Amino acid sequence: MEQVKTLVLKKEAILALTQMVILVGVATFIPLLKQQALVGPTVNATLFISTVLLGPQNAILVGLIPSLVSISVGLLPPILAPTVPFIMVSNTLLILTFNYLREKNYWAGIVLASSLKYLFLFSTSSIVINLLLKKEVAPTVSAMLSWPQLATALAGGIIAYLALKAIKK
Repeated sequence: MEQVKTLVLKKEAILALTQMVILVGVATFIPLLKQQALVGPTVNATLFISTVLLGPQNAILVGLIPSLVSISVGLLPPILAPTVPFIMVSNTLLILTFNYLREKNYWAGIVLASSLKYLFLFSTSSIVINLLLKKEVAPTVSAMLSWPQLATALAGGIIAYLALKAIKK
């Protein structure tokens, strides 16, 4: 006689798995649109939402995906490939900072996490870009990784707030 084992998943586990699949899907496919004005805020919103719904460890996993997809589909020019690890670290910094502060003050968490991401990414990418690119091209390229990073992170925080509010209803 054959023995059959049954795997029982709790409702919470199914919900967490479903949320992870959706958030990974968004993080994977949104860079394919190749529109930074849409991609940046959406990816940052995904990072904030992932932090709240899945916890920081899973959010960090979600945060690794957009950079890899962005470089592979050409949203980031190939010349910026050396900055991808720094983008990944900046996403991790955003997640960990937001996670630490969000229970105390959501908006302070968004602002500080976005600011730290921007400062880290701008300073490290400026160094890398200045070492690797011609001096005439470096300022234009580094501008892509400067203030737009702060703006898209802050916009992502607002989007995440609205989405999380809608989810709770």
